[in-house]
Amino acid sequence: MKTTLKIEEFGMFLFGIYLFNQLDYAWWWFLVLILVPDLSMIGYAFGNKSGAFLYNLFHHKGIAILVYLCGIYFSNNLVQLAGIILFAHSSMDRMMGYGLKYETGFKFTHLGEIGKKE
Repeated sequence: MKTTLKIEEFGMFLFGIYLFNQLDYAWWWFLVLILVPDLSMIGYAFGNKSGAFLYNLFHHKGIAILVYLCGIYFSNNLVQLAGIILFAHSSMDRMMGYGLKYETGFKFTHLGEIGKKE
């Protein structure tokens, strides 16, 4: 993956940390919750199609932003936190080359094949 894209994703990850800092939660919550979206990989136990759908649902930045905005609209810090975690986690994953999944298998992403040298 191109270095420019990694830097952009790192910037978005830092933005997620900034948004988290605006909420009234202890920092350890961020560290505990940042990997929770990866539980969506359980969908792969039911096949590639189910796995890709569930994984992409929890790793889509548009959905993360929508969840965050719903939290703002309803003045619900917990929903805002969920949106921030989804957003920051997705940025962290993409910074490391893990993109949204295709139905052909876990290693096939919109950023290219995981583990394949460029």
